[in-house]
Amino acid sequence: MSLLIPVDSNRRHEALLTTLDATEYWAFIELNEGQIENCTFYKEKDDINAFIETLIVQNDQEYVWQFQQEDISVLVAPTQRSIDEIVEAFLFSELHELK
Repeated sequence: MSLLIPVDSNRRHEALLTTLDATEYWAFIELNEGQIENCTFYKEKDDINAFIETLIVQNDQEYVWQFQQEDISVLVAPTQRSIDEIVEAFLFSELHELK
């Protein structure tokens, strides 16, 4: 399972979720059996050479059609901000799908 999270920093435990317009880095998270197996930061989304399954956004007003056209599901993290909070909410199905 892979998650893509727009964040404000490239420091794993300090990075916070941002809006797509304010993205400084993209955190590409690879999960394996409910654990973060890998967390890689990219300055540009196009630098990611792996399959992205799910994009996490801050609110349901984000402009996400380009991700949906790539068949990437989009989930909203309304209150979660850190990578760990987002991953935990994802694993417990607490994020809602943006349609």
